[in-house]
Amino acid sequence: MGSAISVSALTKSFDEVRAVNGISFEVRKGELFGFLGPNGAGKTTTISMLTGLARPDEGEIHIADIDCSKNVKSAQHLMGVVPDEGNLYPELTGFENLCFCGALYGMKKQDREEKARELLEKFSLTEAGGRKFAGYSKGMKRKLTIAAGIIHDPPILFLDEPTTGIDVASTRQIRQLIMELNRSGKTIFLTTHYIEEAERLCERIAFIVSGKIVRIDSVENLLQQVKGRYVVQFTVSKATGDLCSKIEFDFPDMECELISNEIVQIQRGQPIFVAPLVRFFEDQGVEVTEARKVRPSLEDVFVKITDIKVEAMKKEKEKSGGKS
Repeated sequence: MGSAISVSALTKSFDEVRAVNGISFEVRKGELFGFLGPNGAGKTTTISMLTGLARPDEGEIHIADIDCSKNVKSAQHLMGVVPDEGNLYPELTGFENLCFCGALYGMKKQDREEKARELLEKFSLTEAGGRKFAGYSKGMKRKLTIAAGIIHDPPILFLDEPTTGIDVASTRQIRQLIMELNRSGKTIFLTTHYIEEAERLCERIAFIVSGKIVRIDSVENLLQQVKGRYVVQFTVSKATGDLCSKIEFDFPDMECELISNEIVQIQRGQPIFVAPLVRFFEDQGVEVTEARKVRPSLEDVFVKITDIKVEAMKKEKEKSGGKS
């Protein structure tokens, strides 16, 4: 199939901080590749180097068969870039923004206007096309920014945190658009800190933490690590760290995690029988209001590999302006 993106020993520092530390990876043609990590992990710095917005201190970058280590602009016609923050003009309409981006890529006037109308319709923005970009909702802005990134029909698309800070309905629409773009043959490099988004969309995923890639594998292979694990979440009247310690003492083959003041998660390698645990909670003066089985997910794999707690990642979701 060949490589769409190939990176070797890529490094970038800002003053004393090494934002990206000697990373290497390959993205196959037609692949939807996820780059997953918390804010500050090095995701945006990596995408900036791949797209020519930042120059690496060391390392090599190949886009398709073009060596971009010295001059990324030589491959920019092959790339569409959707940054984590809007880069369109607030005073222009949606249609004008798309046409302007088409002009930057050297498209003829008739071609770019035709493509702009086509994209506005595809992204359900036809009615908004005549309105100024400044008046768009966050979800509409993200959709138009993606449309602007693909107006010249590039084979490779870079999406940096495409669903951060937008509403649930818009998130669902954008994820659907990403899948459709990938099915049409585009190679997509997606950075995200939404673990469930990566699990749902991507074929392979790289975990990046503190500027280093700690694991690259297919979603299927990554999930093998938690296959055969049984997880039950208990909703209780009040939970403390002492409660988990007591559970692990009385049930030594179980792992207990305090998710919140009201949720206790228990897992082990064999089926979990709820009744003995409910009795245990009651003996401790703790009321159980719900017990539900949880399917182990990529979140569990991420925690296992990186030792970054899922709650810390979830807090990142509340931030829309974080840089990485």
